[in-house]
Amino acid sequence: MANTQNHIKELSVLGDSITNELGNVISSTKIINGELIINVARESIVKVLTFLRDDVNCQFKMLMELCGVDYPEREDRFDVVYCLLSLTLNHRIRVKTQTNVSSAVPSVTGVFSAANWWEREAWDLFGIYFSDHPDLRRILSDYGFEGHPLRKDFPLTGYVEVRYDDEQKRVVYEPVKLSQEFRNFDFLSPWEGVQQLLPGDEKFVNPSEENNEDV
Repeated sequence: MANTQNHIKELSVLGDSITNELGNVISSTKIINGELIINVARESIVKVLTFLRDDVNCQFKMLMELCGVDYPEREDRFDVVYCLLSLTLNHRIRVKTQTNVSSAVPSVTGVFSAANWWEREAWDLFGIYFSDHPDLRRILSDYGFEGHPLRKDFPLTGYVEVRYDDEQKRVVYEPVKLSQEFRNFDFLSPWEGVQQLLPGDEKFVNPSEENNEDV
């Protein structure tokens, strides 16, 4: 318990130190599940990550993850999340910034080379654009893919289906065509939706109904 409290105290002091050094570019700091989380202005992300990497009190030398999160109800619908690790100080920090469909986030590939593929993934799956990225193109979906599949408003069926055409001897793309019955759902589980009885079920009498009949 004491070790946990000491760890939280260290993170709190670290958060205050980062805020004092970087000033207004830090919009908020908080500690959740033993991890320091800071929110920063989009245009300052390179400055913030460079500071966290190089400052002697931070030493977050490793970018462990970069990902996008979609909140379509917000004006700035996307969070871009950077997870950093300091092996020297045994601390983790999560840096968040917000953006929208039309506003670019500065690439941090010049700070952490590992960000290259992760930024490409965020672009491919969410449509988050990273300015000054050396090679921003799709990484998981195909070149002809339409849309960004991890957006909350992306249809589960997609827009096209892919198959190999034996006559053309190549992969072809075709618009998704679903019969109308596959678009209607009653929101019942398979058991709730069963209408037919199994053999012998017609002989079953609910005890509560049987008691009511006797009365």
